[in-house]
Amino acid sequence: MSLIKQLAGETAIYGLGNIFGRIAQFLLLTPYLTNITNKAEYGIHGIMYAYAALLMVLFTYRMETALFRFGTKKEDENIAFSTASIAIFVTTILLTLLFLLNANNIAKFLTQEADERYVVYFALIIAFDALAALPFAKLRLEKKAKRFVIVKLVNVFITIFLTVFLLSVLPKLIESGFTNFEGYYDRALLLDYVFIANLVASFIQLLLLVKEYFGIKFQFNRVLFNKMFKYAFPLIIVGFAGVINQLLDRILIDKFIDTESSGVYNAVAKIAILMNLFAVAFNYAAEPFFFRHAADRKSKEVYGQVGQTFALVGSLAFLGITLYLDLIRYLIGDQFWVGLKVVPILLLAYFFLGLYYNFSIWYKLSDKTKFGAYIAIGGAIITITLNVILLPRIGIIGSAWATISCYGFMAIAGYLLGQKYYPIHYPIPRILLYIFSAIAAFGLATLLRPLFNENIMYILICNSIILLIYVVGVFFLERNNLFKIIK
Repeated sequence: MSLIKQLAGETAIYGLGNIFGRIAQFLLLTPYLTNITNKAEYGIHGIMYAYAALLMVLFTYRMETALFRFGTKKEDENIAFSTASIAIFVTTILLTLLFLLNANNIAKFLTQEADERYVVYFALIIAFDALAALPFAKLRLEKKAKRFVIVKLVNVFITIFLTVFLLSVLPKLIESGFTNFEGYYDRALLLDYVFIANLVASFIQLLLLVKEYFGIKFQFNRVLFNKMFKYAFPLIIVGFAGVINQLLDRILIDKFIDTESSGVYNAVAKIAILMNLFAVAFNYAAEPFFFRHAADRKSKEVYGQVGQTFALVGSLAFLGITLYLDLIRYLIGDQFWVGLKVVPILLLAYFFLGLYYNFSIWYKLSDKTKFGAYIAIGGAIITITLNVILLPRIGIIGSAWATISCYGFMAIAGYLLGQKYYPIHYPIPRILLYIFSAIAAFGLATLLRPLFNENIMYILICNSIILLIYVVGVFFLERNNLFKIIK
Protein backbone atom coordinates (compact mmCIF):
# COMPACT_ATOMS: atom_id res chain seq x y z
CA MET A 1 0.00 0.00 0.00
CA SER A 2 1.38 3.44 -0.94
CA LEU A 3 2.01 5.93 1.85
CA ILE A 4 -0.60 8.27 0.34
CA LYS A 5 -3.20 5.50 0.44
CA GLN A 6 -2.14 4.64 4.00
CA LEU A 7 -2.55 8.26 5.10
CA ALA A 8 -5.86 8.51 3.22
CA GLY A 9 -7.11 5.40 5.02
CA GLU A 10 -6.06 6.71 8.42
CA THR A 11 -7.57 10.12 7.64
CA ALA A 12 -10.83 8.40 6.68
CA ILE A 13 -10.90 6.48 9.96
CA TYR A 14 -10.08 9.54 12.07
CA GLY A 15 -12.57 11.44 9.96
CA LEU A 16 -15.21 8.92 10.95
CA GLY A 17 -14.52 9.65 14.59
CA ASN A 18 -13.93 13.37 14.30
CA ILE A 19 -15.78 14.52 11.20
CA PHE A 20 -18.68 12.06 11.34
CA GLY A 21 -19.14 12.70 15.02
CA ARG A 22 -19.00 16.44 14.60
CA ILE A 23 -21.23 16.28 11.52
CA ALA A 24 -23.72 14.26 13.54
CA GLN A 25 -23.66 17.04 16.10
CA PHE A 26 -23.98 19.59 13.31
CA LEU A 27 -26.87 17.79 11.60
CA LEU A 28 -28.73 17.09 14.83
CA LEU A 29 -27.71 19.58 17.51
CA THR A 30 -27.08 22.72 15.46
CA PRO A 31 -30.55 22.87 13.84
CA TYR A 32 -32.05 21.77 17.15
CA LEU A 33 -30.29 24.37 19.28
CA THR A 34 -30.59 27.21 16.75
CA ASN A 35 -34.35 26.66 16.69
CA ILE A 36 -34.83 26.19 20.43
CA THR A 37 -32.53 29.01 21.61
CA ASN A 38 -32.59 32.71 20.81
CA LYS A 39 -29.67 34.61 19.31
CA ALA A 40 -28.41 35.84 22.69
CA GLU A 41 -28.44 32.37 24.25
CA TYR A 42 -26.64 30.90 21.27
CA GLY A 43 -24.16 33.74 21.52
CA ILE A 44 -23.32 32.80 25.12
CA HIS A 45 -23.08 29.17 23.98
CA GLY A 46 -20.41 30.11 21.43
CA ILE A 47 -18.54 32.39 23.83
CA MET A 48 -18.26 29.70 26.54
CA TYR A 49 -16.93 27.12 24.11
CA ALA A 50 -14.44 29.64 22.75
CA TYR A 51 -13.00 30.17 26.22
CA ALA A 52 -13.05 26.40 26.81
CA ALA A 53 -10.95 25.79 23.71
CA LEU A 54 -8.45 28.38 24.92
CA LEU A 55 -8.21 26.73 28.35
CA MET A 56 -7.73 23.26 26.86
CA VAL A 57 -4.38 24.47 25.53
CA LEU A 58 -3.43 25.58 29.05
CA PHE A 59 -4.54 22.30 30.63
CA THR A 60 -2.78 19.97 28.16
CA TYR A 61 0.19 22.26 27.25
CA ARG A 62 0.60 20.29 24.00
CA MET A 63 1.96 17.16 25.65
CA GLU A 64 0.19 15.11 22.95
CA THR A 65 2.52 16.40 20.25
CA ALA A 66 5.51 16.00 22.57
CA LEU A 67 4.46 12.36 23.01
CA PHE A 68 4.64 11.87 19.23
CA ARG A 69 8.11 13.40 19.20
CA PHE A 70 9.58 11.47 22.17
CA GLY A 71 7.47 8.31 22.19
CA THR A 72 7.47 7.24 18.55
CA LYS A 73 9.97 4.42 19.19
CA LYS A 74 8.32 1.50 20.98
CA GLU A 75 10.96 1.38 23.69
CA ASP A 76 10.42 5.07 24.50
CA GLU A 77 6.62 5.13 24.44
CA ASN A 78 5.99 3.91 28.02
CA ILE A 79 8.27 6.37 29.79
CA ALA A 80 7.15 9.29 27.60
CA PHE A 81 3.47 8.49 28.17
CA SER A 82 3.97 7.93 31.90
CA THR A 83 5.95 11.14 32.40
CA ALA A 84 3.48 13.28 30.45
CA SER A 85 0.46 11.66 32.14
CA ILE A 86 1.72 12.30 35.68
CA ALA A 87 2.48 15.92 34.80
CA ILE A 88 -0.95 16.55 33.27
CA PHE A 89 -2.74 14.79 36.14
CA VAL A 90 -1.10 17.04 38.74
CA THR A 91 -1.56 20.30 36.82
CA THR A 92 -5.17 19.45 35.90
CA ILE A 93 -6.11 19.00 39.57
CA LEU A 94 -4.43 22.28 40.54
CA LEU A 95 -5.95 24.28 37.67
CA THR A 96 -9.43 22.82 38.20
CA LEU A 97 -9.38 23.75 41.89
CA LEU A 98 -8.19 27.24 40.96
CA PHE A 99 -11.12 27.74 38.60
CA LEU A 100 -13.69 26.25 40.95
CA LEU A 101 -12.58 28.45 43.86
CA ASN A 102 -12.67 31.58 41.69
CA ALA A 103 -15.76 30.77 39.61
CA ASN A 104 -17.60 33.92 40.67
CA ASN A 105 -14.87 36.33 39.61
CA ILE A 106 -14.22 34.43 36.38
CA ALA A 107 -17.93 34.59 35.49
CA LYS A 108 -17.90 38.37 35.94
CA PHE A 109 -15.04 38.60 33.45
CA LEU A 110 -16.45 36.17 30.87
CA THR A 111 -20.14 37.12 30.72
CA GLN A 112 -21.90 38.05 33.95
CA GLU A 113 -21.83 37.09 37.65
CA ALA A 114 -25.04 35.08 37.32
CA ASP A 115 -23.23 32.64 35.02
CA GLU A 116 -20.96 31.34 37.79
CA ARG A 117 -22.39 27.85 37.38
CA TYR A 118 -21.28 27.81 33.72
CA VAL A 119 -17.70 28.27 34.91
CA VAL A 120 -18.09 25.26 37.23
CA TYR A 121 -19.47 23.11 34.40
CA PHE A 122 -16.64 24.02 32.06
CA ALA A 123 -13.90 23.66 34.67
CA LEU A 124 -14.98 20.02 35.04
CA ILE A 125 -15.52 19.47 31.29
CA ILE A 126 -12.05 20.79 30.51
CA ALA A 127 -10.52 18.69 33.31
CA PHE A 128 -12.07 15.48 31.97
CA ASP A 129 -11.10 16.33 28.39
CA ALA A 130 -7.54 17.22 29.42
CA LEU A 131 -7.10 13.88 31.19
CA ALA A 132 -8.41 12.14 28.06
CA ALA A 133 -6.01 13.97 25.72
CA LEU A 134 -2.95 11.76 26.28
CA PRO A 135 -4.83 8.43 26.04
CA PHE A 136 -6.26 9.66 22.72
CA ALA A 137 -2.73 10.59 21.60
CA LYS A 138 -1.51 7.14 22.65
CA LEU A 139 -4.20 5.52 20.50
CA ARG A 140 -3.08 7.63 17.54
CA LEU A 141 0.56 6.78 18.14
CA GLU A 142 -0.22 3.06 18.29
CA LYS A 143 -2.46 3.33 15.20
CA LYS A 144 -5.50 2.11 17.16
CA ALA A 145 -7.75 4.30 15.06
CA LYS A 146 -10.86 2.13 15.46
CA ARG A 147 -10.84 2.41 19.25
CA PHE A 148 -10.18 6.15 18.88
CA VAL A 149 -13.25 6.41 16.66
CA ILE A 150 -15.52 4.37 18.94
CA VAL A 151 -14.74 6.48 22.02
CA LYS A 152 -15.19 9.72 20.07
CA LEU A 153 -18.54 8.57 18.69
CA VAL A 154 -19.76 7.46 22.12
CA ASN A 155 -18.98 10.95 23.41
CA VAL A 156 -20.89 12.58 20.56
CA PHE A 157 -23.99 10.43 20.80
CA ILE A 158 -24.21 10.69 24.59
CA THR A 159 -24.03 14.47 24.21
CA ILE A 160 -26.78 14.46 21.58
CA PHE A 161 -29.00 12.03 23.50
CA LEU A 162 -28.75 13.87 26.82
CA THR A 163 -29.24 17.28 25.22
CA VAL A 164 -32.43 16.22 23.45
CA PHE A 165 -33.67 14.32 26.51
CA LEU A 166 -33.14 17.22 28.90
CA LEU A 167 -34.47 19.92 26.58
CA SER A 168 -37.38 18.14 24.89
CA VAL A 169 -38.18 14.68 26.27
CA LEU A 170 -38.15 15.71 29.95
CA PRO A 171 -40.64 18.61 29.53
CA LYS A 172 -42.89 16.32 27.43
CA LEU A 173 -42.87 13.75 30.23
CA ILE A 174 -43.87 16.45 32.70
CA GLU A 175 -46.71 17.56 30.41
CA SER A 176 -47.85 13.93 30.16
CA GLY A 177 -48.34 13.69 33.91
CA PHE A 178 -44.94 12.63 35.23
CA THR A 179 -44.98 15.39 37.83
CA ASN A 180 -42.08 13.86 39.76
CA PHE A 181 -39.77 15.35 37.12
CA GLU A 182 -41.02 18.92 37.61
CA GLY A 183 -38.18 19.78 39.95
CA TYR A 184 -35.62 18.80 37.30
CA TYR A 185 -36.71 21.10 34.47
CA ASP A 186 -36.72 24.88 34.13
CA ARG A 187 -36.83 26.62 30.73
CA ALA A 188 -34.63 29.39 32.14
CA LEU A 189 -31.85 26.81 32.61
CA LEU A 190 -31.77 25.74 28.95
CA LEU A 191 -28.04 26.36 28.51
CA ASP A 192 -27.36 24.55 31.78
CA TYR A 193 -28.81 21.38 30.31
CA VAL A 194 -26.68 21.73 27.17
CA PHE A 195 -23.51 22.09 29.24
CA ILE A 196 -24.50 19.30 31.67
CA ALA A 197 -24.97 16.93 28.72
CA ASN A 198 -21.44 17.77 27.59
CA LEU A 199 -20.11 17.30 31.12
CA VAL A 200 -21.60 13.81 31.47
CA ALA A 201 -20.36 12.79 28.01
CA SER A 202 -16.82 13.99 28.79
CA PHE A 203 -16.80 12.03 32.05
CA ILE A 204 -17.94 8.81 30.36
CA GLN A 205 -15.36 9.36 27.61
CA LEU A 206 -12.61 9.51 30.23
CA LEU A 207 -13.88 6.30 31.86
CA LEU A 208 -13.69 4.54 28.48
CA LEU A 209 -10.05 5.60 28.13
CA VAL A 210 -8.89 4.45 31.57
CA LYS A 211 -7.88 1.13 29.97
CA GLU A 212 -5.00 2.93 28.20
CA TYR A 213 -3.29 3.32 31.59
CA PHE A 214 -3.37 -0.43 32.31
CA GLY A 215 -0.03 -2.18 31.95
CA ILE A 216 1.88 1.10 32.18
CA LYS A 217 4.70 1.27 34.68
CA PHE A 218 4.22 4.75 36.08
CA GLN A 219 7.44 6.67 36.52
CA PHE A 220 8.32 10.31 36.13
CA ASN A 221 11.53 11.07 34.25
CA ARG A 222 12.42 14.65 35.13
CA VAL A 223 15.07 15.00 32.41
CA LEU A 224 12.66 13.68 29.77
CA PHE A 225 9.88 15.97 30.99
CA ASN A 226 12.16 18.99 30.67
CA LYS A 227 12.91 17.98 27.08
CA MET A 228 9.24 17.39 26.31
CA PHE A 229 8.18 20.69 27.85
CA LYS A 230 10.96 22.59 26.07
CA TYR A 231 9.79 21.05 22.80
CA ALA A 232 6.11 21.72 23.51
CA PHE A 233 6.37 25.22 24.97
CA PRO A 234 6.38 27.02 21.60
CA LEU A 235 3.44 24.80 20.62
CA ILE A 236 1.52 26.13 23.63
CA ILE A 237 1.86 29.57 22.11
CA VAL A 238 0.81 28.07 18.77
CA GLY A 239 -2.22 26.54 20.49
CA PHE A 240 -3.27 29.76 22.22
CA ALA A 241 -2.81 31.74 19.04
CA GLY A 242 -4.71 29.07 17.09
CA VAL A 243 -7.72 29.33 19.37
CA ILE A 244 -7.54 33.13 19.19
CA ASN A 245 -7.48 32.95 15.41
CA GLN A 246 -10.37 30.51 15.25
CA LEU A 247 -12.70 31.50 18.08
CA LEU A 248 -11.85 34.96 19.41
CA ASP A 249 -14.18 36.51 16.84
CA ARG A 250 -17.22 35.26 18.83
CA ILE A 251 -15.95 37.12 21.89
CA LEU A 252 -15.00 40.29 20.00
CA ILE A 253 -18.34 40.43 18.16
CA ASP A 254 -20.03 40.29 21.55
CA LYS A 255 -17.84 43.16 22.81
CA PHE A 256 -17.97 45.39 19.70
CA ILE A 257 -21.53 44.70 18.49
CA ASP A 258 -23.78 42.55 20.73
CA THR A 259 -24.40 39.01 21.96
CA GLU A 260 -27.12 38.39 19.35
CA SER A 261 -24.70 39.13 16.49
CA SER A 262 -22.21 36.76 18.11
CA GLY A 263 -24.95 34.13 18.13
CA VAL A 264 -25.63 34.67 14.42
CA TYR A 265 -21.93 34.39 13.58
CA ASN A 266 -21.55 31.32 15.79
CA ALA A 267 -24.43 29.60 13.96
CA VAL A 268 -23.31 30.28 10.37
CA ALA A 269 -19.69 29.50 11.26
CA LYS A 270 -20.87 25.98 12.08
CA ILE A 271 -21.43 25.47 8.34
CA ALA A 272 -17.90 26.59 7.51
CA ILE A 273 -16.57 24.36 10.28
CA LEU A 274 -17.31 21.43 7.94
CA MET A 275 -14.15 22.41 6.05
CA ASN A 276 -12.21 22.76 9.28
CA LEU A 277 -13.30 19.31 10.43
CA PHE A 278 -11.79 17.84 7.28
CA ALA A 279 -8.54 19.69 7.98
CA VAL A 280 -8.54 18.54 11.62
CA ALA A 281 -9.19 14.90 10.63
CA PHE A 282 -6.28 15.14 8.21
CA ASN A 283 -4.09 16.60 10.97
CA TYR A 284 -5.06 13.81 13.40
CA ALA A 285 -3.78 11.22 10.94
CA ALA A 286 -0.93 13.25 9.41
CA GLU A 287 0.88 14.29 12.59
CA PRO A 288 1.86 10.79 13.81
CA PHE A 289 2.17 9.66 10.16
CA PHE A 290 4.77 12.33 9.39
CA PHE A 291 6.76 11.48 12.52
CA ARG A 292 6.72 7.75 11.75
CA HIS A 293 8.03 8.26 8.20
CA ALA A 294 10.40 11.18 8.82
CA ALA A 295 13.45 8.96 8.29
CA ASP A 296 12.21 7.45 5.01
CA ARG A 297 14.29 8.31 1.98
CA LYS A 298 11.31 9.52 -0.05
CA SER A 299 9.42 11.14 2.83
CA LYS A 300 9.72 14.70 1.49
CA GLU A 301 8.36 13.62 -1.89
CA VAL A 302 5.39 12.02 -0.13
CA TYR A 303 4.80 15.17 1.95
CA GLY A 304 4.54 17.19 -1.26
CA GLN A 305 2.03 14.72 -2.71
CA VAL A 306 0.03 14.86 0.51
CA GLY A 307 -0.15 18.66 0.27
CA GLN A 308 -1.39 18.46 -3.32
CA THR A 309 -3.98 15.81 -2.45
CA PHE A 310 -5.28 17.90 0.45
CA ALA A 311 -5.60 20.96 -1.81
CA LEU A 312 -7.54 18.94 -4.38
CA VAL A 313 -10.01 17.50 -1.88
CA GLY A 314 -10.28 20.84 -0.05
CA SER A 315 -11.18 22.71 -3.23
CA LEU A 316 -13.92 20.17 -3.95
CA ALA A 317 -15.24 20.55 -0.40
CA PHE A 318 -15.29 24.35 -0.73
CA LEU A 319 -17.18 24.20 -3.99
CA GLY A 320 -19.61 21.53 -2.84
CA ILE A 321 -20.63 23.45 0.27
CA THR A 322 -20.92 26.88 -1.37
CA LEU A 323 -22.88 25.64 -4.39
CA TYR A 324 -25.43 23.87 -2.18
CA LEU A 325 -25.63 26.48 0.55
CA ASP A 326 -29.29 27.04 -0.34
CA LEU A 327 -29.98 23.56 1.02
CA ILE A 328 -27.38 23.44 3.78
CA ARG A 329 -28.73 26.66 5.33
CA TYR A 330 -31.78 24.73 6.56
CA LEU A 331 -29.50 23.05 9.09
CA ILE A 332 -29.61 26.24 11.15
CA GLY A 333 -32.63 28.24 12.28
CA ASP A 334 -33.86 30.81 9.74
CA GLN A 335 -33.33 33.60 12.28
CA PHE A 336 -29.58 33.10 11.68
CA TRP A 337 -29.65 33.18 7.83
CA VAL A 338 -28.81 36.87 7.83
CA GLY A 339 -25.19 35.87 8.45
CA LEU A 340 -24.81 33.35 5.57
CA LYS A 341 -22.75 35.82 3.54
CA VAL A 342 -19.70 35.02 5.69
CA VAL A 343 -19.76 31.26 4.93
CA PRO A 344 -17.79 31.26 1.62
CA ILE A 345 -15.10 33.49 3.17
CA LEU A 346 -14.77 31.24 6.22
CA LEU A 347 -14.66 28.11 4.06
CA LEU A 348 -11.68 29.51 2.18
CA ALA A 349 -10.11 30.54 5.47
CA TYR A 350 -10.30 26.98 6.84
CA PHE A 351 -9.00 25.68 3.51
CA PHE A 352 -5.90 27.84 4.04
CA LEU A 353 -5.67 26.51 7.58
CA GLY A 354 -5.53 22.99 6.19
CA LEU A 355 -2.75 24.03 3.82
CA TYR A 356 -0.91 25.49 6.80
CA TYR A 357 -1.12 22.12 8.57
CA ASN A 358 0.62 20.65 5.51
CA PHE A 359 3.21 23.38 5.02
CA SER A 360 4.15 23.68 8.71
CA ILE A 361 4.93 20.06 9.58
CA TRP A 362 8.62 20.86 8.97
CA TYR A 363 9.11 22.76 12.24
CA LYS A 364 7.83 19.81 14.28
CA LEU A 365 10.01 17.32 12.43
CA SER A 366 13.12 19.50 12.71
CA ASP A 367 12.56 20.54 16.37
CA LYS A 368 12.19 24.19 15.32
CA THR A 369 8.85 24.63 17.05
CA LYS A 370 9.69 28.24 17.91
CA PHE A 371 8.89 29.14 14.30
CA GLY A 372 5.40 27.75 14.78
CA ALA A 373 5.01 30.15 17.69
CA TYR A 374 6.23 33.09 15.59
CA ILE A 375 3.79 32.30 12.77
CA ALA A 376 0.87 31.77 15.16
CA ILE A 377 1.58 35.02 17.01
CA GLY A 378 1.67 36.86 13.69
CA GLY A 379 -1.68 35.33 12.80
CA ALA A 380 -3.16 36.30 16.17
CA ILE A 381 -2.01 39.90 15.73
CA ILE A 382 -3.70 39.98 12.32
CA THR A 383 -6.89 38.47 13.77
CA ILE A 384 -7.15 40.90 16.67
CA THR A 385 -6.15 43.99 14.68
CA LEU A 386 -8.51 43.40 11.76
CA ASN A 387 -11.42 42.48 14.04
CA VAL A 388 -10.96 45.66 16.06
CA ILE A 389 -10.77 47.75 12.87
CA LEU A 390 -13.48 46.03 10.78
CA LEU A 391 -16.16 44.95 13.25
CA PRO A 392 -17.40 48.47 14.12
CA ARG A 393 -17.37 49.41 10.41
CA ILE A 394 -18.75 46.46 8.42
CA GLY A 395 -20.21 44.13 11.05
CA ILE A 396 -19.68 40.39 11.39
CA ILE A 397 -18.32 39.97 7.87
CA GLY A 398 -15.27 41.84 9.18
CA SER A 399 -14.48 38.84 11.39
CA ALA A 400 -14.63 36.55 8.35
CA TRP A 401 -12.15 38.75 6.44
CA ALA A 402 -9.90 38.81 9.51
CA THR A 403 -9.96 35.00 9.66
CA ILE A 404 -9.08 34.48 6.00
CA SER A 405 -6.31 37.10 6.24
CA CYS A 406 -4.88 35.33 9.27
CA TYR A 407 -4.87 31.82 7.80
CA GLY A 408 -3.70 33.05 4.41
CA PHE A 409 -0.72 34.68 6.10
CA MET A 410 0.01 31.55 8.14
CA ALA A 411 -0.08 29.26 5.10
CA ILE A 412 2.28 31.52 3.14
CA ALA A 413 4.64 32.03 6.10
CA GLY A 414 4.68 28.29 6.86
CA TYR A 415 5.54 27.50 3.25
CA LEU A 416 8.26 30.15 2.82
CA LEU A 417 10.02 29.39 6.12
CA GLY A 418 9.79 25.67 5.41
CA GLN A 419 11.53 26.12 2.07
CA LYS A 420 14.41 27.80 3.91
CA TYR A 421 14.85 25.42 6.86
CA TYR A 422 13.36 22.08 5.68
CA PRO A 423 12.77 22.21 1.91
CA ILE A 424 9.86 20.13 0.64
CA HIS A 425 8.76 20.32 -2.98
CA TYR A 426 5.09 21.19 -3.07
CA PRO A 427 3.45 21.50 -6.52
CA ILE A 428 2.41 25.10 -5.85
CA PRO A 429 1.17 25.82 -9.43
CA ARG A 430 -1.29 22.91 -9.16
CA ILE A 431 -2.37 23.90 -5.67
CA LEU A 432 -3.02 27.49 -6.81
CA LEU A 433 -4.88 26.16 -9.84
CA TYR A 434 -7.25 24.21 -7.59
CA ILE A 435 -7.86 27.25 -5.38
CA PHE A 436 -8.46 29.82 -8.11
CA SER A 437 -10.49 27.52 -10.34
CA ALA A 438 -12.78 26.67 -7.38
CA ILE A 439 -13.19 30.38 -6.59
CA ALA A 440 -13.87 31.08 -10.30
CA ALA A 441 -16.53 28.35 -10.39
CA PHE A 442 -18.19 29.81 -7.29
CA GLY A 443 -17.98 33.29 -8.83
CA LEU A 444 -19.64 32.02 -12.03
CA ALA A 445 -22.48 30.49 -10.01
CA THR A 446 -22.92 33.80 -8.16
CA LEU A 447 -23.05 35.78 -11.42
CA LEU A 448 -25.61 33.41 -12.97
CA ARG A 449 -27.84 33.35 -9.89
CA PRO A 450 -29.87 36.54 -10.70
CA LEU A 451 -30.91 34.98 -14.04
CA PHE A 452 -33.10 32.47 -12.18
CA ASN A 453 -35.08 34.99 -10.08
CA GLU A 454 -34.21 33.15 -6.84
CA ASN A 455 -35.85 29.94 -8.10
CA ILE A 456 -33.97 27.47 -5.91
CA MET A 457 -34.56 24.47 -8.17
CA TYR A 458 -33.06 26.18 -11.24
CA ILE A 459 -30.19 27.57 -9.17
CA LEU A 460 -29.32 24.11 -7.84
CA ILE A 461 -29.48 22.57 -11.33
CA CYS A 462 -27.11 25.27 -12.63
CA ASN A 463 -24.76 24.83 -9.66
CA SER A 464 -24.77 21.05 -10.11
CA ILE A 465 -23.69 21.45 -13.74
CA ILE A 466 -20.86 23.79 -12.68
CA LEU A 467 -19.72 21.30 -10.02
CA LEU A 468 -19.85 18.42 -12.50
CA ILE A 469 -17.73 20.35 -15.01
CA TYR A 470 -15.21 21.13 -12.27
CA VAL A 471 -15.00 17.50 -11.14
CA VAL A 472 -14.59 16.23 -14.71
CA GLY A 473 -11.91 18.85 -15.39
CA VAL A 474 -9.98 17.89 -12.25
CA PHE A 475 -10.27 14.19 -13.10
CA PHE A 476 -8.75 14.64 -16.55
CA LEU A 477 -6.05 16.91 -15.16
CA GLU A 478 -5.07 14.49 -12.40
CA ARG A 479 -6.11 11.12 -13.84
CA ASN A 480 -2.51 9.80 -14.04
CA ASN A 481 -1.76 10.66 -10.40
CA LEU A 482 -5.09 9.24 -9.27
CA PHE A 483 -4.43 5.94 -11.04
CA LYS A 484 -0.99 5.75 -9.40
CA ILE A 485 -2.48 6.23 -5.94
CA ILE A 486 -5.19 3.64 -6.61
CA LYS A 487 -2.62 1.13 -7.80
